[in-house]
Amino acid sequence: MAKNKMSLAQEALDKIPSFEDETESVEELLNDGTFLNDELKTHQKIKTTFSGSLVELKKNKAKVILQTTHEMSVDEFGLIHSGFIFGAAEYAAIAAVNEENIVIIGCKSKFFAPAKVGDLIVLEAQGRFEEARKREIKVVGFINEIKVFEGLFHAIILENHILKTKIDELQASMQGKDFS
Repeated sequence: MAKNKMSLAQEALDKIPSFEDETESVEELLNDGTFLNDELKTHQKIKTTFSGSLVELKKNKAKVILQTTHEMSVDEFGLIHSGFIFGAAEYAAIAAVNEENIVIIGCKSKFFAPAKVGDLIVLEAQGRFEEARKREIKVVGFINEIKVFEGLFHAIILENHILKTKIDELQASMQGKDFS
């Protein structure tokens, strides 16, 4: 009896090596207590469940590991929505710069391969132009040794939080006006 498309696709997915096939388990990597989120000057309230965990932080460098889960999938095959990969890459980019009021203002990115539930994605970020307010950060993501993502992020460092800046500008423009 001929196999249907769904069973053929599932067989193909099952043949792709996942992180669990490696000797070091996901739990060992993600629960070893070496997360550096506390050392960040920004994004202190980020949800690492969906954005990944910061495992390396150096000057102009960061590494984020994203463990993909069923909550990130879009179908019965376990395909991961690319927005989660992008979010983890953006997190790696801001961590590499590690400035309090950093804002990503643009990105050019490419996705090279899909991710599925259970994959462990390692995103490595390298920042440039460390003395300027505008920064460029290259982020590359891998599942095992397969490149799945590459992005060039552009960021700017502000004097104040971006939302506070907008409020201050609004308040300044309203001072002296009589609204009664």
